[in-house]
Amino acid sequence: MSPSWSLSDVTVISVSYNSSAVLSDMIASLPKGVRTIIVDNSGQDAKALRQLCHSTGASLLSNGANLGFGVACNTGAEAATTEFLLFQNPDTLVDPGAIEALLKTAAQYDEKTVLTPRIANSKGRPNFKRRSVLLPRSEWLPSGWPASEQEVPVVSGAAIFVRRSLFQDIAFDPNIFMYHEDDDWSLRIRAAGGRLIFVPEAHMSHRSGHSSGRNPDIARFKAFQLAKSKSYALQKHNVRLPRARTIVEAYVQMLNPVNLVNARRRARCLGFLHGALHPEKSYASPKDLVNRRPQ
Repeated sequence: MSPSWSLSDVTVISVSYNSSAVLSDMIASLPKGVRTIIVDNSGQDAKALRQLCHSTGASLLSNGANLGFGVACNTGAEAATTEFLLFQNPDTLVDPGAIEALLKTAAQYDEKTVLTPRIANSKGRPNFKRRSVLLPRSEWLPSGWPASEQEVPVVSGAAIFVRRSLFQDIAFDPNIFMYHEDDDWSLRIRAAGGRLIFVPEAHMSHRSGHSSGRNPDIARFKAFQLAKSKSYALQKHNVRLPRARTIVEAYVQMLNPVNLVNARRRARCLGFLHGALHPEKSYASPKDLVNRRPQ
């Protein structure tokens, strides 16, 4: 680690949408000295978030509305003052020594380098982003974690370590509400001459899907945003037939017989179909999609 850098040079930024129940564990996993900014995307747990931030010393920002993951991250970054930013999902946990390993690795690279940690799921299995629909298959990595520190094609928004100055120059696209913002950002970083580096010594875990609940309405909302973002990102990066690809995928999902018996899966498929057919629509909360039907 550079003698001039310490944990106080890092700000963790996490976006909350009804995420107070898991945020307490995330904050507790951080080492002392790291600053924390929580950005509330207008969930229903504002009181619990205020209490959590007051008791832990984290800073709390409120957007006043659900503006999406990327915009909330940008808001947090604008408020930060440290050399480095660590974007973390609310349902991630930092293992001891992980942030120190990221700082040590950052000292070996230039200011245009982005670091991604060794992320595992709740069962200890690789939760590593190795591919993207925005990239040709020739750039995809094998399953699992890379065997050593190396350059990777994309990074996961679940945990991104970046210099604040670089993120100020290249922030998340505000047109992407959620999903694929990390793919798009990764490609823009690379296009600007930056590098994305996997750091195997920096261990984190990700309880994926638990940051905002798992009921059918939330599943439908997330799937709608996924389809909408996918169409937009494919078009932005000049992938052929972006909307047609998303619509075909939606109808294929609808044919799965599991939809007949699994309400959450059925809601997810309906949401994805809605987003594929109507990417121009905008919804800020799950209740906005209740009783809506694709046309």
